Amino acid sequence: MFIRAVLLLIDVNTIQAMGNKMSQIKKSNKKYQSDVIVDLIKQFGFEHITLNPGASYRGLHDSLVNYGENSPPMMLCTHEKIAVQMAHGYARHTGKPMVAIVHNLVGLLHAPMGVYYAYLDRAPVFIIGATGPIDETKRRPFIDWIHSANVQGQVIRDYVKWDAQPVTVDYIPDSFARAYSVMMTGRQGPIYMCYDAGLQEAELDHDISMPPENSPRVPAQAAPDPVALDKAVDMLINSVRPAIVADFAARPPYGWDHVIDLAETLGASVWDVNSRLNFPSTHPLNLSMDQEACYEDVDTVLLLDVADFEKHTHVRDISTRTVKPSVNADAKWIDIGWTDQEISKWSMDYSRTLYPDVRMTADVITAVPMLTNLLKARIANNQELIKKIASRSEIIKVKHENLRAKWRKEAEEEWDSQPMTVGRLALEIWDVIKDEDWVLTAGTMHDTARRLWDFDRPYRHAGRELGTGTQIGTSLGVALANKGTGRLCINLQPDGDLMFDAGALWMAAKYEIPMLIVMYNNRAYYNDWNHQIVIANNRGTDPSRAHIGMDLLDPDPDFAGLARAQGWWAEGPIENGDDVKSAIKRAIEQVKKGNPALVDTICRRGKGKEMLT
Repeated sequence: MFIRAVLLLIDVNTIQAMGNKMSQIKKSNKKYQSDVIVDLIKQFGFEHITLNPGASYRGLHDSLVNYGENSPPMMLCTHEKIAVQMAHGYARHTGKPMVAIVHNLVGLLHAPMGVYYAYLDRAPVFIIGATGPIDETKRRPFIDWIHSANVQGQVIRDYVKWDAQPVTVDYIPDSFARAYSVMMTGRQGPIYMCYDAGLQEAELDHDISMPPENSPRVPAQAAPDPVALDKAVDMLINSVRPAIVADFAARPPYGWDHVIDLAETLGASVWDVNSRLNFPSTHPLNLSMDQEACYEDVDTVLLLDVADFEKHTHVRDISTRTVKPSVNADAKWIDIGWTDQEISKWSMDYSRTLYPDVRMTADVITAVPMLTNLLKARIANNQELIKKIASRSEIIKVKHENLRAKWRKEAEEEWDSQPMTVGRLALEIWDVIKDEDWVLTAGTMHDTARRLWDFDRPYRHAGRELGTGTQIGTSLGVALANKGTGRLCINLQPDGDLMFDAGALWMAAKYEIPMLIVMYNNRAYYNDWNHQIVIANNRGTDPSRAHIGMDLLDPDPDFAGLARAQGWWAEGPIENGDDVKSAIKRAIEQVKKGNPALVDTICRRGKGKEMLT
């Protein structure tokens, strides 16, 4: 009891000392132009700032620390790309933007992959950079010259929604407000604001006009054309077998309810693209991940903010680079979304052109409830239609149940193989977490988790995996968004992806972001390995040599050791599926104490087309 009392006294004294220290922060008796940026960050409600430090924004950095008292808090990142990706993951999960700060040219040139994927994934990220000083007389020899550029935002202009470089402090509030509005208006995406180092460090000698506190930050989102909406209703009412493809439909979490209501009203099968989690995985209308089941006899396809219609409605032959439609040629198509809005003049992410029968440029968050209400009004007193909807809903339910049973059976095959199969790993993890309030941060082990777990809440998954070198950064952002909620954040982390950004592990320990990483470790960049097998088979060369330039062997990366070296609890590698469950339970105990934890599990490499993208 005495020891506890002493410790309590020490804790109280420490807290009091910290409070006194904060109250004694030395403040400047002058105001600087970078202080205006801090005022705007606070006014617009940003909750976190990620950054990698640099002298080009030393004025802003001092303003954030001292004038702004590190509120919102800054988080030191080990790479500018990670700073952007954390903000990306945070936006994915919450729908709210974060600030990511990158140092002049060199920091900006580290960041583009993170920026590009935020653009592709329609994630609002407020990127701040710096340059100069623009006044050449104030530049240090060499270093300030190589860190300055003419129109610095040009580096990423083709895949941000907007960029600006204010010349005067008076334009900073106006451009900041415009950047926020552009970023948050559909289709959403990253913006870049570049602030002159000399401007930041100059004294503020006059009052600045700030955006009105109560003015709308973002305009009301676009509503669908009423005539086009009525035409869509007619098509869907007369459809024998409609299907819904949902991509960014649940961009804010409440969009999930809209998709459920629409599908149930219509009795339509749903294909969830999973850029955001749009639909419960065990809902009887969910036929995602099996095109034959989802599109059999479909005569009307409704696309909800779909970025690439072809990928999810066509079967690809990876060896010949050809695609074959899964939907009947005479089917009707309805497209609601942002298809040609804010497309890049550089990146071809817009994919092939669709020629739908009805096309609406509108925010699906606005359009889907309107569409559903119109459908309900038409269905309400039509008993024949009500019976037809009930009948096809029951047919889809049977298909759904058969698919889930098939996937479960497939996952249990070769149960005792070592290394374990991906299916067994997914089931072992599920058996431990199914009674937890869990969140999957990114990758699904090539959809294995989606097939076997019950995604029953909109926050269960922030969205599908992106390209290699993206997952740990976005996962940290998702875990940050859930810090303090009591939810268990799980990252099914590919080994090749983590090798790009292993230093990011340090940040979870530094900022006490509790999360569980289970390594999806096949000791290879196996997706590309499998592509080489396809090419070898096509050309008649030796497929046994496909691993060259692909494997992560000899030496085998020690991910548990790597994690422990950066402050994590970790164990592994584990190849025997019998040992997975107990290791994950031990890891979860640590996560519940507020620690990040990693379990390195070794999986058998995939088979054939199931791993190809």
